Amino acid sequence: MVLKNYASDPLVSRGRLHIEPGTTNRNAFQRDRDRIIHSSAFRRLEYKTQVFVNHEGDMFRTRLTHSIEVSQIARSIARALECHEDLAETIALAHDLGHTPFGHAGQDALNQCMRDFGGFEHNLQSLRIVDSLEKRYAHCDGLNLMFESREGILKHCSITNAKTLGAIGERFIHKTQPSLEAQIVNIADEIAYINHDIDDGFRSGLLTIDALSGNTLFATCAEEVKGFCSESNGEVFINEVVRRMIHWMVSDLIINSQEHIQNHHPQSTDDVRRMPPLINYTDSMLTQKQQMKTFLRHAMYEHERVAAMTYSARSTVHQLFQYFMQDECHIPEAFKNQSKDTYPRIVSDYIAGMTDRFAIQLAATIV
Repeated sequence: MVLKNYASDPLVSRGRLHIEPGTTNRNAFQRDRDRIIHSSAFRRLEYKTQVFVNHEGDMFRTRLTHSIEVSQIARSIARALECHEDLAETIALAHDLGHTPFGHAGQDALNQCMRDFGGFEHNLQSLRIVDSLEKRYAHCDGLNLMFESREGILKHCSITNAKTLGAIGERFIHKTQPSLEAQIVNIADEIAYINHDIDDGFRSGLLTIDALSGNTLFATCAEEVKGFCSESNGEVFINEVVRRMIHWMVSDLIINSQEHIQNHHPQSTDDVRRMPPLINYTDSMLTQKQQMKTFLRHAMYEHERVAAMTYSARSTVHQLFQYFMQDECHIPEAFKNQSKDTYPRIVSDYIAGMTDRFAIQLAATIV
């Protein structure tokens, strides 16, 4: 693997929370990736909502498939920019570990339930999972990941919470940047969900080709596909358009980021952290991307069908929270005994770890 000076290097890392011996056949970031893949939190992503609740249909994306798609895009960008692919993949696979059931609706509801107990942030929850909630090793709680992996997982964080996190929280306080690999994953995440929400929205019937064609990037790619695809309103057509949109967004990002890197000339990861963000689109692509995000919000995320799912999801989370807060006996003893946190935080951890179907089934039994 050829790396630039500005790429993260596990050999000069800030290391793990708990010292442990290395291995000869895998670098430290590869080990982090493997730990995430083998974690119980990662497996549960298979049954957690992306946009459509899991039981809406097997063809729709889940948090697991989304995370895999983000990792593929992130690796491609990292390779082109000669950054550390394994770290980019690690961050991508772990970035949604802390998501609640029912996607953003569940997250918002749980944050409201926890408003008097410190709130709920899904990025912070992802860090809690890898730092303490996973129980896999005799010598420590959590997955004991490298600093750079943990840093990349924490995409957003309130200043209040950042002040409690030590070195990991400092960049939010001092307004500095994470590694280039973390910056890459942040945008790869956006590329993945924009394009794959288009695919899922089309499959669900919420989006049409005509409506999508009002967006510059989609229309440009659709015009190219019409030149060789006889069917202009089917599955093959939408797939051909989406793959081209991903290609154009990724290519634009790589070329523009290379220019930023050349202009700022970072010589180390510490240089990267002190500089403005170096990974971004051109102004033209940024405008087209924002146009598509605005369209998706109005046409899909605020659609009455999705709104109905959102209302139901919020009600389910509130119902579960009230149920567990009423009596500590409702939380499994094994789960309670694993934590030293306050009881409301234990309830929050338990609900956040649920899959969509488990939360729905449990809520149905306590009506």
